[in-house]
Amino acid sequence: MVVMGHRAWSSEYRQLPPASPTALSEDWLIHDAARNRLIFYLPGYHQPAHVYYQWVQVERNQPFPLSFAAQPGLSLFLDNQLIFTARTATTYSLDIAELLPAQLAPGRHLLAVWQPDGSPALASFSGVAALGTVAGQPEARVGRAQPRLPGPQGQNVYLSFLLVLGLSYGAVRSTYQPGLARIFQIEELFGNGGDQQAFLAKPAFSLLNLLLVILFALSFGLLLTAIHTDLQNLPLLRRFFNVPETAIVARVLLYTAIITTFVFGKFLYVGIMAYIFGLQGLVNVQYREFLRTTLLAGLFLPLVLLLYLSLNSSYPNTVAWAASGAIGIVLIGTVLRVARTLHRHASLLNLHLFAYLCATEVLPLLVLLKLIVFTY
Repeated sequence: MVVMGHRAWSSEYRQLPPASPTALSEDWLIHDAARNRLIFYLPGYHQPAHVYYQWVQVERNQPFPLSFAAQPGLSLFLDNQLIFTARTATTYSLDIAELLPAQLAPGRHLLAVWQPDGSPALASFSGVAALGTVAGQPEARVGRAQPRLPGPQGQNVYLSFLLVLGLSYGAVRSTYQPGLARIFQIEELFGNGGDQQAFLAKPAFSLLNLLLVILFALSFGLLLTAIHTDLQNLPLLRRFFNVPETAIVARVLLYTAIITTFVFGKFLYVGIMAYIFGLQGLVNVQYREFLRTTLLAGLFLPLVLLLYLSLNSSYPNTVAWAASGAIGIVLIGTVLRVARTLHRHASLLNLHLFAYLCATEVLPLLVLLKLIVFTY
């Protein structure tokens, strides 16, 4: 009887618990709303979803490397706690163990991948190069969400744009050499002679200025695209334009159009503010100085982009900060130069003129620094 009972007990079927995975597998789960449970996702059977799940085993002392391609907005959750959000469209490498929230104990957790405006690229999720101990060296670790560098194809596009930019500047110089000499003379820019006053009194809108503004906008757009400053994160802009970051040419042309519109649209903005403050006599001088300083600073942007492309593979963080710093210097230097010119016509110690300067120059500067430099 005992033997029979033992045989009956030993032959009883019990389902084994799922193995604790140490890395992502190719099997994903989706939420079945009708039965309120997770089920296996079958690509040929289920419709694509915004969020996918997978059980993972995370230990704080055991690296959990993960590599994936992401569009802006893609987010990762562990037990419904946000651990990562992609700001730009690129390929990321991160260590889940390093991103484990402090309030979560090591062990088995539910990883969720959510793409709010589409479906995440599940095929791109994989482990990165194997982590191990090299003789004489400590165990390697994967950095926190370090974006990978642009491929050679992107660099070829940037270099092609730089070539077109250089040829365009050369063509403009050979056609409008006297006009360029008046704009791009450093000694005249910081001088106080009568030639400078005559220059500021000339009309701001001409064919030469239009060509130079377009070339400046192209240089600025190239630099913004290279350092992955995604202006399309702005809700108003994204409502009208939906250009993915991988479309480099389209993004450069879009940013060029936006910057060109901003440069020429500032004349209208300055005119409206001058009418409100009763300082219409300063509009031409102020805008002419803004235009000249901006175009002069734009000559250095192709050089900054060339240095960025050359050193990005060796010093990615350093050159990214340097490029952002160059943009900040261009923006701040333009405002300081305009303030100096206005101070020569009317003292900025006058509170009325100082308020006008803040409304027309300082406030747009702060908005641009927030959108371009500090946010990204």
